[in-house]
Amino acid sequence: MTETTSPPSPAARRVLDAYDPSAVETKWRRIWEERGDHRTDLESSDRPFYNLAMFPYPSAEGLHVGHMVPYSGVDIHGRWRRLHGDNVFQPMGFDAFGIHSENYALKIGQHPARVMRRAVTNFRENQLKKIGAMFDWDHQVNTSDPAYYHWTQWLFLRLFEAGLAEWRDGGVLWCPSCLTVLANEQVEQGHCERCDSVVETRWLRQWYLKITNYAQEMLDALDTLDWSESTKLMQRNWIGRREGARIVFDLAGCERTDVAVFTTRPDTLYGATFVVIAADHPQLEEFVPAERRGELNAWRNRLPGPEAEPDFSVGISLGSWAIHPFTGQRLPVWAAPYVLNDYGTGAIMAVPAHDDRDLAFATAHELPVIEVISGGGSNGAFTGQGVMVNSGEFDGLPSEEGRKRIVERLVSARRGEATVTYRLRDWLISRQRYWGPPIPIIHCPKDGQVAVPDDQLPVLLPEVEDFRPTGTGVSPLATVEDWVNVTCPRCGGPARRETDVSDTFLDSSWYYLRYPSTDFDDLAFDAERTRRWLPVDMYIGGNEHAVRHLLYARFVMRALQGMGLVDEPEPFRRFRAHGMIVKDGHKMSKSRGNVVNPDEYIEKYGADTFRLYLMFLGPYTAGGDFRDEGIVGVTRFLHRVWHATQLATDRDAADEVRERRRHRLIGGVDEDVAGLHFNTAIAQLMEFSHDLDREATAGRGRRIDAETLLLCLAPFAPHITEELWQRTGHDESVHTRGGWPEHDAALAARQEVEVAVQVNGKLRGTMTVAAGTAQAELRQRALELPRIVELLDGAEPRKVIAVVDRVVNVVP
Repeated sequence: MTETTSPPSPAARRVLDAYDPSAVETKWRRIWEERGDHRTDLESSDRPFYNLAMFPYPSAEGLHVGHMVPYSGVDIHGRWRRLHGDNVFQPMGFDAFGIHSENYALKIGQHPARVMRRAVTNFRENQLKKIGAMFDWDHQVNTSDPAYYHWTQWLFLRLFEAGLAEWRDGGVLWCPSCLTVLANEQVEQGHCERCDSVVETRWLRQWYLKITNYAQEMLDALDTLDWSESTKLMQRNWIGRREGARIVFDLAGCERTDVAVFTTRPDTLYGATFVVIAADHPQLEEFVPAERRGELNAWRNRLPGPEAEPDFSVGISLGSWAIHPFTGQRLPVWAAPYVLNDYGTGAIMAVPAHDDRDLAFATAHELPVIEVISGGGSNGAFTGQGVMVNSGEFDGLPSEEGRKRIVERLVSARRGEATVTYRLRDWLISRQRYWGPPIPIIHCPKDGQVAVPDDQLPVLLPEVEDFRPTGTGVSPLATVEDWVNVTCPRCGGPARRETDVSDTFLDSSWYYLRYPSTDFDDLAFDAERTRRWLPVDMYIGGNEHAVRHLLYARFVMRALQGMGLVDEPEPFRRFRAHGMIVKDGHKMSKSRGNVVNPDEYIEKYGADTFRLYLMFLGPYTAGGDFRDEGIVGVTRFLHRVWHATQLATDRDAADEVRERRRHRLIGGVDEDVAGLHFNTAIAQLMEFSHDLDREATAGRGRRIDAETLLLCLAPFAPHITEELWQRTGHDESVHTRGGWPEHDAALAARQEVEVAVQVNGKLRGTMTVAAGTAQAELRQRALELPRIVELLDGAEPRKVIAVVDRVVNVVP
C-alpha cells in the first residue's frame, strides 16, 4: 500500500488551533515585560556583550521601514549572542533634540517639547515595543531630557577646558531655509542635507571643536577596526590626508606681509603664474589695499553659495602681488570661490598648465600659462608625472626627484617645508536655533568666555512660546533677557549667556557612554561600568553617518581618553552598515507614494513575519526590494513551522541521516548569523521546515528536530518560537541565555553529494558520490554514465574538467 493511501497518522489527525500572530505577540510582549526578560545585569562581568543600533530621530510620522532594518538586524544578532551564553546589553533611546524636530513643530504650530513627548511615546509604546526586540528600556536615553543634556553640557566644558573648543570668526555654511549654520558634513553638493536648499556663505563668530587635532590618529586607527570597508573608505576620504609642501610667498601692495600655500606638487612651483585666496578666507581684507576693502566686501556679499560645480568666471583681482620665492617675479593675487578656505591654508599658488581648475580660471581671466612638466598634449592641463622644464636649475629632472629637490631648497631658503594637511575641518557645533542644549558659556566683557560652573548645570533651555529662528545669525534665545543676562562666575560683573545651542550631533557623539550609566544622577558615566561594557561590541547603522556621527563619536572618545576619563580610544569595536530597502525597484519617497509603513504590515501579518521578510529580501549589508507579494511566502513559512513543530512528537534521536541534517542546520545558521547573512540563514530554516513538516504530517517528525528548528529560528521570530517552545513542553524561555543547540561539525559534514555532469556546459545528468571524491575518479565515473557514452558516440573527449563535490564538464 502506498503512502498516499495509508490511514491518517495520529499526528495528521490532531487538530491544531490556527496561528494568530496578533494574539501570540501581544501575549509574549506582556509576559516578557512582566518578567523583566530584557533587563541586563550591568554589574556582572560574566561575558558582557554591548549590542547597539543607532537611535532614531522621533519624528511625528513614526518609524518607517528604514528603521526596522537596523533594529531587526541588531536584535537578531543580540538574541543569537545571548543564546550562545553572552550577557547582552541592548538599549534604545531617542535623538529628540535638533532641527528635524523643531522644523516639524514649526510646521504644525506646536512647541517642540510637546511634540517630542508625544513622538517619543508613540515610537516606544506603539512601534518599538511591538517589533519584539529585546531593548532594555530601563536604560533609555532622551537627548532633550535635562537629565541627559546636563551631561552633554558637561562634555562640552571638558572639551573647552582641554583647549578643544574654540569661539572664533569664520565663513560658515548657512541654510536660508533652516535659518542656521551647517557643518561641512551636513552639506551635500552645495545643498542642505535636511531640506535641499542651496547653501550660502556667511561670516559669523561660532563655536568649533578641534577634531582636526586627531586627524592622523583617527586615520591610523581605521586599520585596527572591524568595520564595514565601505565605511572606513568614506572616513579615509573625508579625513583626506595629503602630503606636499607649505610654500611662503611674500606680499606687496597690501597690509599682510606674506601668505602660505599648500601644494601636493611642489615640482610645479616654476609654473605658478598667480595666487588665489579663498573667497571665504576670514582675513581676506588683509590682502587688498585699504582703499579697496569696500569694493571687496561688496563683491563678496554678492557671491552665490557653495555650488557643486564652481563658476570659474567669478573672481576679483585684489590689487596686491605675491613674490615668487625663487625667481622674485611678481604674481597677481586674486580671490575666487573656487578656492575653499578649508583646503590647505585657504590660499593656492595657481599652476594653470598642470591643474584643470587653475586652467579654467586662467582662461576665463586671461592669465598666463607656463608649462613646467613635459609630457602633456595640446589640450587641457597635464597633471601627470614627467620631466621638469622652464624650471631653472631643476630642468631635466624627473618630476618625482624634482619634488624632493624643490622642497630641500625651500627649507634652506626658509620659504617652505614638506608638510601634511587634511581635508577634515574643525567641527562647527553652533546652531542659531531654539531646540537644542544651550552651550554652557558666559560671555564676560572683562574675562571673555567663561565656563558655567559644573554645579550650575544643566543650563536649562527656557520655555518660550515664540521659538521661530530669526534668520539674523542670532538664536531666538537672545530675546529672553531674564535668561541671557547673568553674573560672571569669575569676576561677579554683568555678563551674558551664550545664546547658540549645540548641534544635535554633539548629543549623539557620546550617548553610547550614557546608556550603561543612566541610573547614575551624579555623573555622566561610571568608570567601572564603562570599563566593563565599552567599547560597544556590535554597532549597526546607516552609512549616511560615516562622516558625521561615526567620526564625531570617535573624536569624542579619543578626547575623553586623552583627559583620562575613559580607558579606550575607540567607541565601537565592530560596526556594520546595513543596506537600503527600496520598494518595487524604486527608492522610497512620499512623492512616489511608495513609503512602507511598518505598522500596517505588522497589524496584518505580525511582527515576526515582517522581521523575517525584511531580513530575507537580500544581503543585510546590501538591502533589497520590498514587494508586497513576497511577504506571503514568509507567512506560509511560519504557518508551516506552527504546524510541523506541534506535530513532531517522535522521540527517535538515533536516525543518522536526520541527525546529519539537523547538525548542518545548526552549523549553517550559526555561521550565517555570525556574518549577518540573515537571508541565507532564513533560506536554510525554510528548507528544514519543509522536510520536518512533511515528516510530521506522516507521523514521523522528530521532536529534537522541532526543538532545533525553534531554537535556530528564535532570534528571527521571537514571539512564535516562544509560544511553540511552551506548547512543546518547556517551562523555560526559548531565549534562555546559553540555550543554543550543540553542534557536531563531523556530523554536519555531508557524506554524499550530487555532482552535475555537463557536456559543453549543458547539464546532461547527475551522479551521487562520496563527499570529497577526487577529480580523477569524478572524470572516470562521468565518462561511464550511459547518457555521456551516448553523446560522445565513441569519440575521445578533448577535455574533462572536474570540480570536487560540484560539477564535471565534458568537452568533446
